[in-house]
Amino acid sequence: MSERPEFTIRVDQNPYLPAGGREMHAIVTVEARSADADADADADADADTGTGTGAGAGAAGSDAAEVIIIDTSGSMSYGGKMAAARRAAKAAVGVLRDGVRFAVVAGANRPRMIYPQGERLVEANASTRRSAANAVARLDAAGGTAIGSWLRLANRLFEGRDGAVRHAILLTDGKNQHESDEELDAALRVCAGRFLCDARGVGTDWEVAELRKITSALLGGFLDVPDPKDLEADFLAMTRAAMSKQVADVALRVWTPQQAELRFLKQMVPAVEDLTGRRAESGTQTVDYPLGAWGSENREYHLCVEVRPGDVGRQMRAAWVKLVAPGSEGEAERELASGNVLAEWTDDEARSTRINGRVAHHTGQSELADAIQEGLEARREGDEDTATARLGRAVVLAREVGNEQIAGLLDKVVDVIDPATGTVRLKADVAKADEMSLDTRSVRTVRTRKDDLPPHTPPGAPPDEAGS
Repeated sequence: MSERPEFTIRVDQNPYLPAGGREMHAIVTVEARSADADADADADADADTGTGTGAGAGAAGSDAAEVIIIDTSGSMSYGGKMAAARRAAKAAVGVLRDGVRFAVVAGANRPRMIYPQGERLVEANASTRRSAANAVARLDAAGGTAIGSWLRLANRLFEGRDGAVRHAILLTDGKNQHESDEELDAALRVCAGRFLCDARGVGTDWEVAELRKITSALLGGFLDVPDPKDLEADFLAMTRAAMSKQVADVALRVWTPQQAELRFLKQMVPAVEDLTGRRAESGTQTVDYPLGAWGSENREYHLCVEVRPGDVGRQMRAAWVKLVAPGSEGEAERELASGNVLAEWTDDEARSTRINGRVAHHTGQSELADAIQEGLEARREGDEDTATARLGRAVVLAREVGNEQIAGLLDKVVDVIDPATGTVRLKADVAKADEMSLDTRSVRTVRTRKDDLPPHTPPGAPPDEAGS
């Protein structure tokens, strides 16, 4: 049985503010490490999904439930997509751990159970995996697309599995045409916080914004799979990733002093995701942000808090971050790790104007994602001036943060005349798959190199917490 991972929190920041300064930025790195984890598990996690759902140490001792949802609408019958989906689903079932509860669902106008029969989960073992693979082999394509109803069925299947790592895989090849936006939004409100969902869009007829909305609400990630033959390897990676998770329903708890305002919290690694709107009050001056399930991995978060200015020389705690998880079987919640965000006012301009390396790096990555998405949207709307300006800015930022994958994808959308200044020209003909890949992967980030990292903030409380 694998041990649960040990968590640590590291805070990187420049704690010095100028006289009258209010805004403090910090990068909070959360690392979970199992005793039997591979040293490179966190790198594998990024490569697998881009959402922290990465393959790593085994999680044989953890309670888990998995639902695999395969789009079986009529459009899946073209281009080899249905045959590829069958192979992918069978591969995913084949790597489920013994004891994991699972089901396979077909999605069309209405969802239907493929395995087992009836709305229930079954325990994975050699017999049920074989039976599920046989059932998947009979999948065929007919009907429409109503993704909200598919997710509602998954939510019902997960009922009674509180405390387990609950994860769904969703595959689609098209737009959510057979239910309204309001119906999908309502389903997402029901499912949010109930389970995690990673999604894949196969081909080029699905909508990036739609899958982004779904996986954002369900704390997962999504990627494009232009060529159906790549689905099998992708499903294997996603399922192995899910099987590595050991701790469910982790939250980041943030305390701030009175009259301080938490401006935003964004996940930055392995992908940009704004968590600000997910905050839930959890106590006096504390709020919780859901972080989903964890295995052996690390993720990075950009926190910004506005504090009341103090006198020169004064030190205070601008925020106190804790990682918490629910207790098992009615026990009290567990505190997994903690760290401090500090503030000190100074009249030393050299100190107060220094920008922390990690903060600068992630600020650039957040702006890069925005620039790409805004540029592509302007291009679709025929606003060539805005598209050129924003995608040119993205070229500069991709170079600055060292995101070579994004730089390569930008080269397929614009002709780069001067990468240093961001002088570009929109390409006349861009393959839809290339545009979708750039949009989909715009939030994928790169870490700062370990040898470039500044010293981290010590965990001890500062000498002054006045105003709290």
